[in-house]
Amino acid sequence: MATTYDFPSDLRAGQEELHQVRAELSALLKRLPWSVEPLDGFSDAGNWRKIERPASPGWTADEQAEVEKLRRRERELAIFVSTHRHWSGLTGPDRVNARAGLKHTPEVAPDPGRDA
Repeated sequence: MATTYDFPSDLRAGQEELHQVRAELSALLKRLPWSVEPLDGFSDAGNWRKIERPASPGWTADEQAEVEKLRRRERELAIFVSTHRHWSGLTGPDRVNARAGLKHTPEVAPDPGRDA
């Protein structure tokens, strides 16, 4: 039987922003070249699995700054969520289950009186 937890709004907001920041960081890293520094491409077909990488122009200073900004925010949010005062009211399996439940809590529905 699933248990429903009543999470404080700031904790929910922190977790939701953490999901958003992680998604944004993941999408950014997928778009960027494979190497931060400029490197020549390579091919290693002699391994059990063929590995190929095209030449990498590296990341620009702006790209590096954006990745660092997102990683910094991700750390801040992870610390905020994991050390939130809400967790002190739970122990043992309840705390573990609540923490897992928070990660899978859907967004709060938008206010119907508010324009979209």
